[in-house]
Amino acid sequence: MMRRNLLHSACGVVLLSVLTASPGFAHEQTGVGGGLAAGLLHPLTGLDHLVAMVAVGIWGAQLGGAAIWVLPIVFPLVMALGAVVGILKIGLPVPELVIALSALVLGLAVALRVRAPFVLAAAVVAVFAIFHGHAHGAELPSAANPLAYGCGFVVATGLLHAFGITIGALARWPGGERVIQGVGAAIAALGGYFLVTSLGVAA
Repeated sequence: MMRRNLLHSACGVVLLSVLTASPGFAHEQTGVGGGLAAGLLHPLTGLDHLVAMVAVGIWGAQLGGAAIWVLPIVFPLVMALGAVVGILKIGLPVPELVIALSALVLGLAVALRVRAPFVLAAAVVAVFAIFHGHAHGAELPSAANPLAYGCGFVVATGLLHAFGITIGALARWPGGERVIQGVGAAIAALGGYFLVTSLGVAA
């Protein structure tokens, strides 16, 4: 009974996160101001960023070993480098498409339980991190306190990774792996929607 309640609670938290997040892309919130609090809230209000971050944590948990912690550490670190590139106004090709693709690819990796080599998984996460960081880095100069905003954003991203790792831990319980794969499929479906929307905007 306790295990079943834990599974239901995890599903409820995921559903609540999706319902309370904005359907718009996180990187479209250009010009958002504020400091630490705004940075903490920003990833939670952009559904494309939220689901990709959770997927990184889940995938790391599925891969096991060092990947549980390295993938969630690689992402914020590389994202910070991408933010610097964005602040310097150095352009990246089709950023909207890559950010949308990140949710699709990471969601599929979770849903299909892709056992990628550790180095390859870290490289995939790092590439997506650059684009997520770049998109949000372009916003930082307009914030009232760019440094505090950036710190809040990185902390919130880390918390989303931790939430994903927690979901990944459900694999230890009966039926938990199916729940995890279902969450991955939902993330992939959202990523597909983001991708179609981005292609429509690009056209």
